[in-house]
Amino acid sequence: MNLMSITTIIAIALPSIILIAAWILSTRSNMDREKSSPFECGFDPKSTARIPFSMRFFLLAIIFIVFDIEIVLLMPIPTVILSNNINTTLLTSMAFLLILLVGLIHEWKEGSLDWTC
Repeated sequence: MNLMSITTIIAIALPSIILIAAWILSTRSNMDREKSSPFECGFDPKSTARIPFSMRFFLLAIIFIVFDIEIVLLMPIPTVILSNNINTTLLTSMAFLLILLVGLIHEWKEGSLDWTC
């Protein structure tokens, strides 16, 4: 056999073996049910062990992440102003800031930023 066919066989066989091994190792047994059930001093819990997640907190966290990423996008603007056409850079920056401002006003009017309610 030449080197190309040996390489092809290895390139097909190795991922297949890893895939089969991962599938075998990921199967669950009946013992996992006991491990994942809540335990409170030997008694069955009277209520569920999981508390519901606050959707309001989730939305606020997503808003924070979005605005945080947008701030990261604004950071290189001073450097870009020095290196490129200043008119295009300022126009693009102002359009971006306008979109941010409209988004902030929308979130404010919608009440997503009111944490006290």
